Amino acid sequence: MTELNNAVTVITGAAGGFGRELTRQLLQAGSQVILSDLSQATLDDCAAAISSEITTGKIIACIESDLSSREGCQALCDRVKVLDTPVDILINNAGIGLFGRMDEVPVDKWERLMQVNLMTPMRLSSLFMAEMIERRQGHIVNISSLAGWVAPGGMAHYCSSKFGLRGFSEGLFNELKPYNVKVTAVYPFFSKTPILQSESFGTLAEMRKGSLEDIATDPAKVMETTIKAIEKNKLHVFPDRMANSIYLLKQYLPKLYDLMSDRFPLN
Repeated sequence: MTELNNAVTVITGAAGGFGRELTRQLLQAGSQVILSDLSQATLDDCAAAISSEITTGKIIACIESDLSSREGCQALCDRVKVLDTPVDILINNAGIGLFGRMDEVPVDKWERLMQVNLMTPMRLSSLFMAEMIERRQGHIVNISSLAGWVAPGGMAHYCSSKFGLRGFSEGLFNELKPYNVKVTAVYPFFSKTPILQSESFGTLAEMRKGSLEDIATDPAKVMETTIKAIEKNKLHVFPDRMANSIYLLKQYLPKLYDLMSDRFPLN
């Protein structure tokens, strides 16, 4: 079991939909959190709002970080080390989305997506895991997506990042097992977070039908299930019914999945 009470936890993308819920629920569990996101002002506002609701746990620091580069990841790690508080849990939650046919999405857009969604968790895990190995204690959590198992049209770039994050998580799990450092990968369905308003480009954007709002999940419930799975040291977590159902359909009835995805595309 991973103990959350008094656990020092770094959360990236802390001002987003999942990040706010992680912060809120981990504080309720008694954790001490270090929050990171792009905007210091947004982080401070987020921390103030949550602190006014919840009196348990502690927000140790809010750190503005652009994690889309190696230097940005190193800077976050350096600022955390200055706090002189060993990190028990690293939650790689920061991520961005895009929608559009691969050749119609600007290259700089999808390359930045790959940096943030895949390279950033890899870099931060590498930076924080050495101390966890030395202490024989720690937990790395990667917030992937159901798009790490299935790949709808218009999401080739996003799915590539999330498929990669799944493979990275499983490999890291096997590398860290001898040192009592845990790894959890989380695969939620579309949830009611700002990623639903991600930029769309080109032909597929014009053809995109309707909205995912009606079937998107509640981020509070998704993160509640996620936190329980972290406590239980689960490797692969499908934190909502839709994600679990689609995963099972894809794994065990792939022809039926293909038929249904053709008739009811997620775009």
